[in-house]
Amino acid sequence: MLISGYTFVRNATKLAYPLKESILSILDLVDEFVIAYIKGDEDDNTLQVIKSINSTKIKIIDAKWEPERFKQNTLYAYLSDVAKKECTGDWLFYLQVDEVVHEKYLPTIKNACKHFLNNPKVEGLLFNYRHFWGDYSHCFTHHGWYPKEIRIIRNLPEIHSWRDAQSFRFYSQFEPTTTFYQSKKVARKLNVALITAEIYHYGWVRPPYTMSTKQDRMVKTWNGTKTETEIVDFDYGPLNKVPKFTKTHPVVMQEKIAKINWSKELQYSGKALKGRSLYKHEKLKYRIRTWIELNLLGGREIGGFKNYKIVAKFKH
Repeated sequence: MLISGYTFVRNATKLAYPLKESILSILDLVDEFVIAYIKGDEDDNTLQVIKSINSTKIKIIDAKWEPERFKQNTLYAYLSDVAKKECTGDWLFYLQVDEVVHEKYLPTIKNACKHFLNNPKVEGLLFNYRHFWGDYSHCFTHHGWYPKEIRIIRNLPEIHSWRDAQSFRFYSQFEPTTTFYQSKKVARKLNVALITAEIYHYGWVRPPYTMSTKQDRMVKTWNGTKTETEIVDFDYGPLNKVPKFTKTHPVVMQEKIAKINWSKELQYSGKALKGRSLYKHEKLKYRIRTWIELNLLGGREIGGFKNYKIVAKFKH
């Protein structure tokens, strides 16, 4: 059994993605790690960081940044597919560069891959998610955020990234265009096994100014805007409205966590500042819904969108 890791990346270091930590978190698990690399800004050193890992498992593929060709963030799906095509494993572990796996889950992930290898009914493995917010001590797992997502798929040509590359679908026919990446007519949900492993998503843990810069670039990729906009510090809001995280982070994240230097810019108590719309987790109706999900429904989300069909579970 072979497992391939893969991802795509552009401007990772400039926008404060935990790129190196993400790769290292599963490098021991996979037999190869394919990276579709897109050259970014002149002051970005993403390529140097990848090469500094100095692993023969890493395979770098040059890719093109084509937002005019792929609209509404389907560019991300296309770029993830560019890397996927070069993977040779039986299973493919897609890890976005703001996602990290705790080392305690690696044995479970490997055992699940072995367990379902010869069960074609299982087309992918479904992970639980932790979405960190503002700093490394606060995170979401439920309402308003996707609590689960597919991150390991079979190496089948019919499986492609879907929409903005958050998930996958099985296509009866396919062409690399915006229309196909968004299609529901020729694409069905994958049949997956839920495993007892988590993905730690650090995409919302950045210095406030860098967070706004990253969001601005995503919006421009979505709608094709090229005009300059004024960047202001991102407002994470009062963090006392966000659940505390008291467990351990992956070992590969320890150095990065120790270097956090924007804590003084965060608001740890009080009310949301006037002048902006409330986030979902700040609104009473969503806070009540989350409490019900966590305390009465065993974590089951009320009315949440699920881009998968769970056909098996794995707890070992």
